[in-house]
Formats: sequence, structure tokens, C-alpha cells
Amino acid sequence: MTSAGTSDHIGDDYLAFEYAVLKAVPRVDRGECVNVGVVLYCQARDYLGVLQHLDRGRLRILDPRVDLDAVRAALAGVEAVCAGRAVAGRAAGGSLRERFGWLTAPRSTVVQAGPVHSGLTRDPAADLHRLLDRLVH
Repeated sequence: MTSAGTSDHIGDDYLAFEYAVLKAVPRVDRGECVNVGVVLYCQARDYLGVLQHLDRGRLRILDPRVDLDAVRAALAGVEAVCAGRAVAGRAAGGSLRERFGWLTAPRSTVVQAGPVHSGLTRDPAADLHRLLDRLVH
């Protein structure tokens, strides 16, 4: 049961999950962005995953001087937190729920998470791939 009193397991086949789209924002002052990844959390499966796809050409359309190394480094940081790697510092040390919350918290950086959405899944990893294809590619 979640803290709200509802079950994370819906029926016999479906599980609740949450996800957010990761956006590269090369110029935070302009607010323009390109979708570059998806982070997905499924409590019932104890699953936290992230997939990314960086389209350098699309980013350069928004800002020809975009610091691609900074975007790559920020995405590597997201992956490190998601995987719980010590290199990511304190953010990587929490539970999967806490790490998902940290990854989806609002911030003004070159990589930002969009709003958190929810869905139902039988296979969180497969849905992570499906969301990447649908929302990023």
C-alpha cells in the first residue's frame, strides 16, 4: 500500500508507475527545450530506470553555442543517481522513491525534468523504452 492508502498493484497484471521526461534547456533564460530522456519509477517492482537520447542537431538549433559536454555531464549525473552510484553523492544514497523525487524536483539547470505523470504497466523496463521512443526520438 502507498502512503495514500491505495495499492501499487492494480488488478492481477498491471502495476502503477510514474515517469518524467528529461529536457535539455541550453539557455535557461529562454526556456526552450529538447526532450532528451525519460526516468521511470515503479514501486511495486522496486524499479528505477532512465534512458536518454541526445540529438545534438536539435539542441544546436536552439543554441548554436550549446555546451554539449555540460548536457552530457548532467545526463551522466542523472544516470548515476538512478543507479545509486556513490559518484553522484548524497542524492544517490536514498531509496528508489527518494532518488526519483530528487531527479524530478524542479531546478534551473541544463537538464530538467518535466512534470511527473503516471500510468499502468506489466513491464516497467519495456514501458521505459516505449516512452523514450514516443516522447524523445
